[in-house]
Amino acid sequence: MSAPAGGAGGANRSRRAWLLAAGLLLLVPGGLLLGRRACVEAKAALAQYLIDRALEAHLRDGRPHRPWAWADTRPIAVLEVERLGVRRVVLRGATGESLAFGAGHVDGTALPNARGHSVLAGHRDRGFAFLRDLRPGDRLSVRTAEAVRDYVVDGTRVVAATDVAVIADTPEDRLTLLTCYPFGGLLPSSLRFVVTLRGGRRSS
Repeated sequence: MSAPAGGAGGANRSRRAWLLAAGLLLLVPGGLLLGRRACVEAKAALAQYLIDRALEAHLRDGRPHRPWAWADTRPIAVLEVERLGVRRVVLRGATGESLAFGAGHVDGTALPNARGHSVLAGHRDRGFAFLRDLRPGDRLSVRTAEAVRDYVVDGTRVVAATDVAVIADTPEDRLTLLTCYPFGGLLPSSLRFVVTLRGGRRSS
């Protein structure tokens, strides 16, 4: 004896309703993830805008300008590598907050463009990913409120994270760039990739 036609139709409608509900349940987490990512990207874009605005103000008057009221860091310089089309804001202190938005100046070393040895640090997968593409002879310019100075790459090497000699003071004006190694790594690293530069032409 065959099942009533109405029963088969009801079963099909129930199945479609169940599939629709399951699809909606799958879409909700995906939508939440996409919304969260969009929110994070919007906040990052706003932060970068505020940092750039604070940098321009600092370059105009030489005074400290925090990008937002509760910021623990502030922009102090900008570095550029023309060959690579790279521009990075340098923030005061190599803290988690500063490295999240650009390069950070390592406390205890000379300020950018000052006499002595200035050391900057950055993340290998973000601000300082370009270090892998630098080669001897490349020129990098650093602009501060006081001057613009060119530096020339004279070497790269990999050292242990505990090697403090790479940030030691030097009798001549130098710039050193640091990031974790290897590039593209996801786990914490005990190695650092080091780019050393000698001071070159300085202009106001």
